[in-house]
Amino acid sequence: MNSRKLIPLLAILLFCLSTASAQSSLSPDLQQKIDKLAADALLKTGVPSASLAIVKDSRIVYLHAYGNARLDPRTPATPAMRYSIGSISKQFTASSILLLQEQGKLSLDDKVSKFLPHLTRANEVTIRQLLSHTSGYQDYWPQDYVMPNMLQPTTAQQILDQWARKPLDFDPGTKWQYSNTNFVIAGLIVEKVSGMPLLQFLQQKVFQPLSMTSVLNTDQERLGDTDPAGYLRYALGPPRPAPKEGKGWLFAAGELAMTAEDLAKWDISIIDQKLLKPASYREFATDVLLKNGLGTRYGLGVDVRNDGGHRSLSHSGEVSGFTSENIVFPDERAAIVVLTNQDAVDASGTIAHAIAPLLLSSDDPATPQKLEQARKIFAALQHGAIDRALFTDNANFYFNAQALQDFAASLGPLGTPDEFTQTRQTLRGGMIMRMYRVKFPKQELQAWTYELPTGQLEQFQVAPQD
Repeated sequence: MNSRKLIPLLAILLFCLSTASAQSSLSPDLQQKIDKLAADALLKTGVPSASLAIVKDSRIVYLHAYGNARLDPRTPATPAMRYSIGSISKQFTASSILLLQEQGKLSLDDKVSKFLPHLTRANEVTIRQLLSHTSGYQDYWPQDYVMPNMLQPTTAQQILDQWARKPLDFDPGTKWQYSNTNFVIAGLIVEKVSGMPLLQFLQQKVFQPLSMTSVLNTDQERLGDTDPAGYLRYALGPPRPAPKEGKGWLFAAGELAMTAEDLAKWDISIIDQKLLKPASYREFATDVLLKNGLGTRYGLGVDVRNDGGHRSLSHSGEVSGFTSENIVFPDERAAIVVLTNQDAVDASGTIAHAIAPLLLSSDDPATPQKLEQARKIFAALQHGAIDRALFTDNANFYFNAQALQDFAASLGPLGTPDEFTQTRQTLRGGMIMRMYRVKFPKQELQAWTYELPTGQLEQFQVAPQD
């Protein structure tokens, strides 16, 4: 549960816009780039379909679906369809714990033994360690496929009897290791403390307040005939129908399905902090430290990352037949949701992470102009020339005869880039630093500039992409 028949291009490019309530405020150029990224990723990977939602300025500005939700008969994907979101479900379980903490019914630092005393070293493991994957409980589903026993129904208690009574993989708080078992334990704690089923608690406290009307518990029900079918592939073979897990295997760790639009509503609630208290959001989004002081880059059910110079809260998801990616940029009040209907492939992550720099750089009105300037400078350097009026005295010193000769000799043979895009912008030494990705058929480079307040460039450098 994770963080071929080539689909015709025309089928991939099929998409449906949402209703007028989510009219796009993205520029036509940005829309076109996003559509191309998604279509190219589906074509390259063979994934049947994708549904995406984009949030900007705390509102949904773009909803799109691409490709075929079902291959037999071919059924175009639409934004109204629900996809399984897999382990993105974990942040909803974490939010339930935080809501109960706000009610004074438990604490993140309570020991698991207070609620489930018969688990291994339950008197040492805290709820916080469950939600941050630092408990040491062994993962019951690390595989990217469904094993024979998972086709049969189970219960959360049976999962814990088999995996949470084993010796811990490490002492609590000393390592980070992703484990679905942690969230099965957390889900049972929610039920015990709240006195109601986890999904009922979420409906009352999360989904209804946020008007998330499409949510389905796929741990108990299959997606409907009007929703996408899930697929898998054996190596490079054609998409095959993926088996459905037996009831009980997804509980609290990967059970939810919804539209991209509804997941985007959740993202907006994180950005606006309108469901939990500020202190809870700080807990949710804070990098949990190990006992030796090292950071895990994980909060409570979410990855806490530096994504191109922007703070991000993200998570991927995978269950049989589906993969997903959800990235929230709280400081920029933006988010990206991508849901796909094939497992064991990262098309959703590829699409989301390619959209991010386009979306975030678009906030700077100077970006198109600076991008074009950088592209022209790069092209000139491929021929061993620069417009020295664009550069400071320091930069002109750097671009001596040897430098220009080496730029031309190494970059000229590459020809015209297939792609030249800005990926990052930040401040450095009183200047604006802009990072660019320069993509050729067989090589990818990075270029970066430092710009003074006067507009002159103090630096323009090129290196292989890491």
